[in-house]
Amino acid sequence: MAHAGISRRQLLQTTAAGWLLSQTIPSFAADDASPKLLKLSAPQAVAAIQSGKVSATAYLQALLGQTQKHAGLNALIYLNEVAALKAAAAIDADRKAGRPLKPLAGLFIVAKDNINTKDMPTTGGTDALKGVVPKTTAPSIDKLTKAGAIVLAKANLHELAFGITSTNLSSFGLVRNPYDSTRIPGGSSGGTAVAIAVGMVPCGLGTDTGGSTRVPAALSGIVGLRPSVGNGGKARRYHNENAVVPISHTRDTVGPMGKTVADVAFLDAAITGTPMATAANLKGVRMGVPAKFWAGLSSDLEAVVLQAKEKLAAAGVVMVDVDPDVFDLNNQVSFMVALHEPLEDFPAYLKASGIDMSLKDIVDKVASPDVKGAMGAVMGDVFGKAYPDAMNVHRPALQKKMADYFKDNKLDAMLFPTTPLAASPIDAVNGSSKVSINGGEPADTFGTYIRNADPSSNAGNPGLSIPAGLTASGLPVGIEIDGPLGSDRRLLALGLAMEKVLGRLPDPSGY
Repeated sequence: MAHAGISRRQLLQTTAAGWLLSQTIPSFAADDASPKLLKLSAPQAVAAIQSGKVSATAYLQALLGQTQKHAGLNALIYLNEVAALKAAAAIDADRKAGRPLKPLAGLFIVAKDNINTKDMPTTGGTDALKGVVPKTTAPSIDKLTKAGAIVLAKANLHELAFGITSTNLSSFGLVRNPYDSTRIPGGSSGGTAVAIAVGMVPCGLGTDTGGSTRVPAALSGIVGLRPSVGNGGKARRYHNENAVVPISHTRDTVGPMGKTVADVAFLDAAITGTPMATAANLKGVRMGVPAKFWAGLSSDLEAVVLQAKEKLAAAGVVMVDVDPDVFDLNNQVSFMVALHEPLEDFPAYLKASGIDMSLKDIVDKVASPDVKGAMGAVMGDVFGKAYPDAMNVHRPALQKKMADYFKDNKLDAMLFPTTPLAASPIDAVNGSSKVSINGGEPADTFGTYIRNADPSSNAGNPGLSIPAGLTASGLPVGIEIDGPLGSDRRLLALGLAMEKVLGRLPDPSGY
C-alpha cells in the first residue's frame, strides 16, 4: 500500500545507506539504550524500530528525556506527549502481532509552530493565536503522518517568523543556542534547530522565507534545506496551500532540518515521493566561489569556512572564482515582497484555516519590538508602490542572473558561508538590534545574518546549509551550497559527500 506517494518497498529500495539495517544499527542493552538511541539517524531509528531491535516506546522515552533535560533552551511550544506515547504503543503492538507497519512508523519529528496542524495548536509564536487550532494541516506534514510519522512537538520560533534570532518576546519566550545559552540559535526556525541539535528528535520541519531554515541550522550546528520554489506551480518542490502562518506566498516554503544530511534527505524523499539522494562523487564537481559572499566575515568564522573550503578542494571540488553580483538586485526584491504580501496572504490564510480574526487583531498583540516594527511597515504598506516592479522587473532579472551564473560557468553549485558571523548574544530587550563584525560599525542584525541566504530565497532557488565546524570559542559555523532551480536532490547528494569530508560536529555540552 502506498503512503506519501511512495510504497514501503520503494522506500526501502531508495533510502540507500540509511536502510542498511543490521550493518548500521548498534546493539542495545538495558543500561545504555538511551544514549545509543539518541545517536541514531532518522532512517536508522525507523529501521531499528521496524526490525524489532528496539521498541518505539523505548525510543520515544529517550527523546522525551531530552525534552525535559533541555527544557531551559525553550525550543518547544507544544509537546504532543500523550498522543505520541499512544502511537508508539500501537507501533509496538502491530510489530509484535506481525501486522504491516507504515513506511515511516517510528519516525518522531518536530514542526515549527507556524506550520498548520489541525490536531494541535498552530500559534505562529504570537499571543493572538495562542491555543488556536486551524482546520487544515500543511501538505508536507499530512504526507509524513499518513506514512506513519508522528509529530512529537511544535517548535518555538521568532514571533510570526518575522526575524532571524528566535528571540521571541511574546509569552512564548526566547529560544537559546544549544552550544551557548546566552546566544541566539538563529531564526526564525530556531526552536526546530535547537530541538534537533540536542536530540529531542533527529529531524523536523521549519519554514524559510529569507533564510529561516538555513540560518538557524548554521548557528545551531545542524543541517537545513530550503527547497526549490521558483514561481510556484510545478517548480515548487513542497506544496504550500494553507501550509503556514504566512509572510509571502512568493517566498515562503516549508523546509526539512536534521542532525545530518541523511536525515534531511530522508524527510525530503518521504515528502516528495522521490528516491532519497545518495552521496555524490566530489571529484570534478564545479562550485562557484562568489567573492562578495565571502567578504566581510568575522575572523573566527572565516578561519572555519576557509578550512572547510580547503578540505573540499582537496577532495576534488573545483573552485571557480566567479561572483553572480546579485546583492544590489536582490535588495530591489527582498523587503518589497516580504513586507507587502502579508496584506493579501494573512487574511486569506486566516479564512482558509477557519480562524475568526483579522490581521489587525494579530498585529495589535505582537510583543516583540522588532516584529512590531516590521508589521507596522506591513500595515502601512510602505513598499506597496515598489511591489509591482519588484515582482515584474527585478525578481525576473534576479532569477535570470542566477540561472545564467550556473549555466554559463558550468557550475553544480555555489559555495559560501551561510552567515557572516557565528551566533551573537541574545538581545532580550528588542529581539534583534545591532551586531558588530571584527569591531566594526554596528550593523542591523537581521540584514547581516540573511545577507548570503537571501538571494536564493528571492530567486526561488534551493539552498542547503551544513555544519562546517566550530569557532575557537566553540560556536557552530555553517557552509551553504545553492543550486539552480530544481537541483534539490543534487544539492543533497553533494551535501552527503561534503559531510563525509567535513565531519560531524561534537554534540552540545550536556547532550
